[in-house]
Amino acid sequence: MSTPLAKPQIIAHIQKSLNYTVFDSKWIPCSAKFVCLGNFARGTGVIQIYEVQHGEAQLVKEIERPKPIKCGTYGATSLQQRHLATGDFDGNLNIWDLETPEMPVYSAKAHKEIINCIDGVGGLGIGDGAPEIVTGSRDGTVKVWDPRQRGSPVANMEPMDGETKRDCWTVAFGHAFNDQDRCVCAGYDNGDIKLFDLRNMSLRWETNIKNGVCCVEFDRKDINMNKLVATSLEGKFHVFDMRTQHSTKGFASVSEKLEEQETCIFGSTSIRHIEAKRTLTV
Repeated sequence: MSTPLAKPQIIAHIQKSLNYTVFDSKWIPCSAKFVCLGNFARGTGVIQIYEVQHGEAQLVKEIERPKPIKCGTYGATSLQQRHLATGDFDGNLNIWDLETPEMPVYSAKAHKEIINCIDGVGGLGIGDGAPEIVTGSRDGTVKVWDPRQRGSPVANMEPMDGETKRDCWTVAFGHAFNDQDRCVCAGYDNGDIKLFDLRNMSLRWETNIKNGVCCVEFDRKDINMNKLVATSLEGKFHVFDMRTQHSTKGFASVSEKLEEQETCIFGSTSIRHIEAKRTLTV
C-alpha cells in the first residue's frame, strides 16, 4: 500500500510589508543579505538590499532606477565581485556593483521589449568556461552575453522567418561541465520548450507541454545534462531525462499535476501560487 507524499510547506521566518511590487529576489552570495527587484507604483524601478539581523530584515540600501526591474542573477560573477545582473522593462541588461550602485559597471540595450528572465553561468565557482548571461524577452529572442565583451551578444536565438514570435518566459543554462559544451533551455508562453546547443549554435531539441512554461531548471549546471524540470500554468510539472536522446521521440519524461488552482513557479521545488501581495517573506 503506497503512502501519499506530504505536501511541501513554506515556513515564514521573517515578514515585512513593502510599498512596491516585487518581481525577483536573490541572496547575495556568502552573506546574510539579499536583494529585492521590482517597481514602484509611479513606474520607476527599485533595487533594495536587506540584511538579516536579530530575526529581522533591515533595509541597508535602496536604489531607484528609471525603468521597472524584472529579474536578476549572480550566476556570472565571481565570489569576490558579487556583481548583480538585471533585466528591465525597457529591454536593458545592466550589471551592478552594489557597493557603488550609482552607475552600472556594464550596460547593453539587449532587447526591443521587456526582459522577462535571466540566468548566469561560469561564476560563483559553478560551471566551466567563460562567465555568460542569458536573457529571454517578450520580443521572442534569447540572447547570450559575455560581460567581458561590450556591445553585441555572443549568441542570438530568434524566431526563423515566418515563425510566430512567442513571449519567452524563462531561460536556464546547463551542460557546462567543460570549457566547450554549454546549452540553454528556454520556455515560452505557448508551452514550447527549446534546447539550444551553444557549441554548435543549433536547436538541439524542442517540445510543447501545452501550457505556458513558468520555469525551466536543470538539476545542476556544471555536469553533463542529467535532468530538466519544466513547470507550467495549471499546476503541471514535467521531468525530462536528458541522459539519452531518442532520434525521433526526444527525451523520456514524466509529468504530474498539482491540485486545482495551483501553479508551479520554480523548477526544482513545487511551490503553490499565492495571490500577489506586497509582502516580503524570507
